[in-house]
Amino acid sequence: MIFYSFFPLGLLIWNLAGFMMVMVDKRRARRDEWRIRERTFFLWALAFGAPGIILGMQVFRHKTRHGPFVVGMPILCLFNIICGYLLWRQG
Repeated sequence: MIFYSFFPLGLLIWNLAGFMMVMVDKRRARRDEWRIRERTFFLWALAFGAPGIILGMQVFRHKTRHGPFVVGMPILCLFNIICGYLLWRQG
């Protein structure tokens, strides 16, 4: 049961990290530096980080024209919601 009391805080921190990841990648793109792999974004989103990444995409106007991100991130967000609901329902 202790897992469920810390789960919302963990989700908040995880999504904040995803948001910051988009910010860092945008900064690196502007400076023509080494970038964060797209695979990393998608794996992060798959592991309940999609809302933070979507928010970061909108705030920083980053990857908003890339088809896989425009389509894939909302799908992963929906997947996160469904999995979160199923976890909550079991507990």
